[in-house]
Amino acid sequence: MRRIFLIGYMGAGKTTLGKAFARSTGLTFVDLDWYAEERFHRTVGQLFAERGEDGFRQLERNMLHEVGEFEDVVVATGGGTPCFFDNMEYMNASGQTVFLDVPVDVLFRRLRVATRQRPILQGKTDEELRSFIVSALEARLPRYTQAHYRFDGSRLESRGQIAASVAGLRELLGV
Repeated sequence: MRRIFLIGYMGAGKTTLGKAFARSTGLTFVDLDWYAEERFHRTVGQLFAERGEDGFRQLERNMLHEVGEFEDVVVATGGGTPCFFDNMEYMNASGQTVFLDVPVDVLFRRLRVATRQRPILQGKTDEELRSFIVSALEARLPRYTQAHYRFDGSRLESRGQIAASVAGLRELLGV
C-alpha cells in the first residue's frame, strides 16, 4: 500500500507530474482541489468565497484526511494545504511526501499564462505577480521543506521532460 503526497506552490506541476506518475505506476491519482470541487459541486474559488479562508481550509483539511485513507494513491495537494492545521504532519505520518521545488522564474512563467484560471492572481501586473510568488513562497517554504523528499519540478514542459521526471521520481521513491 502506497500513499504519495505531492506538495508545492501553485504552478509547481503537482497535477501534471502526479497524473503521469500515477499512470506509470498503476496508482490512483487524486487532485485534492478537484476532489473537493466534485464533492461540493463548487469550484475552489466559489468555496473560498462562500466559506472564507478559515472555512475553506477546514474543508480542505477534512478532504485531505479522507483521501489520506485511500490506498495506492498519489495526491496532488493545493499549494496551501501543507501550511494549515496539522496537515504536513498528517501527510508525513500517512505516506511519502514530495516537495516539488521550482525556481521563482519558472513559477512566474507558468502562472503568468494561468492568471484567468486562478482568481487569486487576476489583475496582477507582472511585477505584482512576481512579488506575490516570492513572498508566498518564502512564507510557505518552512512547511514545504518538512517533506520527506525534495524534487526538481522545473522540467515538466514537454512529454519528454515529464517522462524523465516520472522516471526520476520513481527512482527517488523506489517505485
